Amino acid sequence: MNVIRCTDAEEVATRSAEAIATAVAAARATSGVAHLALCGGSTPRRCYQLLGPLLDSWEDVHLWYGDERCVPPDDPEANVRMVREALVAPGAVEHRMRGELGPERGAAEYLLELGDTVMDLTLNGMGPDGHTASLFPHHPLLDETALVAGISDSPKPPPQRVTLTLPALNASHRLMLIVAGDEKAEALAQVLAGPDRGVPASLLDGDKLDVVADAAALG
Repeated sequence: MNVIRCTDAEEVATRSAEAIATAVAAARATSGVAHLALCGGSTPRRCYQLLGPLLDSWEDVHLWYGDERCVPPDDPEANVRMVREALVAPGAVEHRMRGELGPERGAAEYLLELGDTVMDLTLNGMGPDGHTASLFPHHPLLDETALVAGISDSPKPPPQRVTLTLPALNASHRLMLIVAGDEKAEALAQVLAGPDRGVPASLLDGDKLDVVADAAALG
């Protein structure tokens, strides 16, 4: 994997935004369209704020989601609300997960919408426990073969969520893991060491993965 070392969380957000803009522009130049999967979190929020102005146009950019809580889209906990507040992307096509439908129906409908779409870039955050999207340590969903799944027993509230699975994440042409803060240093060390079911982010395909992390997270 490629590790991009940054001094602090602001540089993580800045360099991630620049890399995403470059990837989107390259995808549109090659195929006329770009598919980008987004994640939630405080560091990604800042990244999105910086990302919006980096593209002259967001036409033909499709915005997908790596996971969503089973709440209405205007709920303060909803990833889609955070993205809408942080990312100014006029003309982009949004494909939100309808978490308010519940985990099973929400997953089924997103699977239909996803179809055979392959992401040009999937953006991933990571919790201090090493989870990414809504894939948690040692959870049965780590073995799920469907591209989208519902979860009703998330160890992190709220318990009901919809998430892309590892096959969907790893099908992406490129992956990016954004990490900041010393509370994530132990999990990031395992990501860099190799696959471990106790740290789901370590199960991302390292051959496609850019890790953008600050000095605190890198220990």
